[in-house]
Amino acid sequence: MRSENNKYFENIDWISVLIYAILVLMGWFNIYAAVYDEQHQSIFDISQKYGKQMIWIITAFLIAFTILIIDAEFYTVFAYGFYIFFLILNIAVPFLGKEIKGSRSWFRLGEFGIQPAEFMKFATNLALAKFLSNQNLSVISTKRYKTFADYILMYKNTLITFLIIGTPMSIILFLQNETGLAITFTSFIIILYREGLSVNYIIAGFIFVLLFILSLLIHQIYFYITFMIIFIVWFYFGKHSWKVFFTKLLYVLLASLFVFSSNFIYSKLQPHQRGRIDVLLGRGEINLKKEGYNVHQSKIAIGSGGLWGKGYLKGTQTKYNFVPEQDTDFIFCTVGEEWGFVGSTIVLILFTFLIIRIITLAERQRSEFSRIYGYGVASVLFFHLVINVGMTIGILPVIGIPLPFFSYGGSSLWEFTILLFIFLKLDANRLYVLR
Repeated sequence: MRSENNKYFENIDWISVLIYAILVLMGWFNIYAAVYDEQHQSIFDISQKYGKQMIWIITAFLIAFTILIIDAEFYTVFAYGFYIFFLILNIAVPFLGKEIKGSRSWFRLGEFGIQPAEFMKFATNLALAKFLSNQNLSVISTKRYKTFADYILMYKNTLITFLIIGTPMSIILFLQNETGLAITFTSFIIILYREGLSVNYIIAGFIFVLLFILSLLIHQIYFYITFMIIFIVWFYFGKHSWKVFFTKLLYVLLASLFVFSSNFIYSKLQPHQRGRIDVLLGRGEINLKKEGYNVHQSKIAIGSGGLWGKGYLKGTQTKYNFVPEQDTDFIFCTVGEEWGFVGSTIVLILFTFLIIRIITLAERQRSEFSRIYGYGVASVLFFHLVINVGMTIGILPVIGIPLPFFSYGGSSLWEFTILLFIFLKLDANRLYVLR
């Protein structure tokens, strides 16, 4: 049914808008604190990063306004169009873009840079919502499949679904050398789980990650012997049919192949990426002047904030630039040092409330497209929040992804703004079935 709602801002969830505005403004003040010096005291100085961020914020608000006045059906009709357009841009940027920090993933526009990979996330979310909402049967949910034709349809839908996610992920990883951004696309698995993906796939994913870690920590021969003992015990206490035996044997062979290839995968990573994994796993001596420097200084900065923090613009780790990338990937250090545990908790509560709010809104949608897209928004925000905060406090590897609405940069701010406000527009039209 076509939306006939001509009142642009009717039914908009203003609670989400308010939280978004608070987070964006808090991010701006923290960017100011992260790069503050006494020679440039005005937060409106556009020659400094915080001044440029002000311009990004103003344009982000204009983008949000534009999204809300466009008819909601525009996003469903052109879902695949957005996906293809940004896919082409991401293929082109390694050849036409500017190389920054070892990756050619930016288009330069004067003093500003645009990273197409960031915008690929909302485009992928639209394409996923469009594809999954048009299926008569839930993707990968075997409970709804009874005939052989149903299973063929299931595997075809599964393949297309993973191609929608995997294609931009592969382009960003192999052509642009942006490992962190590529990994963020795994957050869309949460959508599939909501739409019928068996929890066994999620468990299998965690097991393979665990196998990768253990294979790096333990000598492979000993690890393989232990693995075979586990299989023998698993089979002995399980069912003894040949079908079950061969199924379990197939799992073991696949896992063994993955274990023996893990060192090969590890060797193909960039030196700084291997260093970050070594730091996290405690392999060998950690060089605090090289690969261990960022995380070490980050933990010092956050820990020194104590309960209430040192005060705004009074952080010594921040003021003297001890933490690299403190205005981008490590912006949470500024929050921890100057705002302390209490301020950090308030920031995390705001993010958590926004994510829960989005999930709540997604569940009330009449349109499958809107519900799926809403879960995609929540998944991306949750993934970025957990990984970014986790790497700044040293419990997750440093993969270089921004903290939503806080980190300096127009591409990420625009991306998260577009991602969120498309959903708010879809939610405003929740009484209509959008396809």
